[in-house]
Amino acid sequence: MVSLGFFLAIEFAERRYGGGPIIGHPGVQIPQLIFTPESWPLMYTSMALMTVMFTWRQRFIAAGVAVVIDSVLVLVRLVFDARTTLGTGPLWVMLACAVMAVTHRSGKERVLLLKGVGLGMLLLVARKMGNIWLLITATTRPTVLDEYLAAADHALGNPSWLAGRLIEATGPVPSNILHWVYTQLTVAAVVVAFYQLRNVAKERRFPRHHLVRTFLAIGLLGPAIYMIFPVVGPVYAFGAQGGPSAVANLWPDAMASIPAPHHMTFNDLTPRNCMPSLHTAWATAIFIHSRQTSRLLRYAGTFWLVATVGATLGFGYHYGVDIIAGVVFTLTIEGTLRAQAYGWKWLGVPLVAYGTTVFAGLLMSYRYLPTKMARYPGLFAPLLLLAMGSVIYAYVRTTTKLPEPKAALVRAGSRFEGGHPVAPSETLAA
Repeated sequence: MVSLGFFLAIEFAERRYGGGPIIGHPGVQIPQLIFTPESWPLMYTSMALMTVMFTWRQRFIAAGVAVVIDSVLVLVRLVFDARTTLGTGPLWVMLACAVMAVTHRSGKERVLLLKGVGLGMLLLVARKMGNIWLLITATTRPTVLDEYLAAADHALGNPSWLAGRLIEATGPVPSNILHWVYTQLTVAAVVVAFYQLRNVAKERRFPRHHLVRTFLAIGLLGPAIYMIFPVVGPVYAFGAQGGPSAVANLWPDAMASIPAPHHMTFNDLTPRNCMPSLHTAWATAIFIHSRQTSRLLRYAGTFWLVATVGATLGFGYHYGVDIIAGVVFTLTIEGTLRAQAYGWKWLGVPLVAYGTTVFAGLLMSYRYLPTKMARYPGLFAPLLLLAMGSVIYAYVRTTTKLPEPKAALVRAGSRFEGGHPVAPSETLAA
C-alpha cells in the first residue's frame, strides 16, 4: 500500500509539473518491451540482480534467452531503419519470471522468485523515477542556493574549480574514464550486491542487510533534501552550461567572488540535484559494502569512490561541501538500516541521532554561515573535515560491535539460524 501510494503521488506530480508521462515513468516500461530502452547496461544488470536465487544453469539460460530476444529485435529494427540498441531482452525475461512465479510456483519458492523479480524491477524503476524527481525539482524550485555553497566552498579551497582545471589539463582519456565511472554507478552497485547475495540460491533466503537496501534508501531520501536545499552546481551556476541563468562564465578558469550570497533565479530545465551529492553517497555505500567482499572488489570499490568524487568535482557537478554532506548522509542511512536489521540494538541509536544532527548542522552552516566560512578557512575547513571524520569514526566504532548475520541452515525441511528454529513466516520476511 505504501508503494502504491508513492507511485500515485509521483503520477500526480508528474502530470502536474510535466504535462504527462515522461521518460522514466513506470508506464514507459511497457513500450520498452518492443521499442528501444534507455540504458541496456541497466537492463542487463537488473536482470542479473534478479537471478541471485537461480542456479548457474538457470542464469545462463536466462542470459541466453535475453540475448536471443535482443538479437531478433535488433534485426527487426534494422529492417525498419529504427535506432538499434540492446536491453529489451532482459525486460522480457524479468516479465516471464514474474508470470512463472505466479503460475508455476507455490509457497516459499513463489515468494523467493517474486522477491528476485521485484529486486531487479525495483532497481530499474528507481533509476527511472529519478528522472521524474529531477523534473519536479527544476519546476518547483525557481531559485537556487549556489552562491551560498560557492562561498562556503572557499573554506575548502574551491575543490571543484581545481579539479576542473586538472581534468582539462590531462586531456580526453582521464575525462572519458571518469565519465564512464560516473554514469555506470548502478552497474558497479549490482556487481557488489550480486557478490553479497551469491548464497541466496543455496540458502533460499535473502540476508538481513545488503547494498541494494542502502542504494534504494539513498535514492528515496535524497530528493527530499533537493527540495529543501536546491542547488544546480558550479558548471551551471558559474559556467557555460548555465546559459543566461548563470552568474557568469567563470568555471573552472576563474574563481567566483561572492561577498554577499543571495538566492539566484534559475531556469526551469536544470535539476536542483546537488545537495547532497548522491553520486558520492552511492559510491560511499559501494565502498562500505565492498569491504566484506573479495580483494578485487575491495580495490574496485575504492577506485569507484575516488573516481566518482573526482568526476563530481572535475565536471563541475558538485561543490566540495556537497561531498562532505554526501558522506555523512550515507553513513547515517547505512547506520539506520544496519540498526534496523539487527532489531534496533542500543548501539545503533546514538549513531543515527549523531549523524542526523551533523548533517542538519552542515546544511545550516552552508545556508547561514557561508561568508564567515569563506573569511576564515583556517577555522572552518578543519571543522568541516572533523565533522565528517567524527561521523566516520562513530560509524566504524558502532558497526564493528554489531553482529554479522549468521548463515541459515536447512535441515529436514526446516530452517535454522544459529541453532534455533525459525518460523516459516519469519523466514519469508527476512
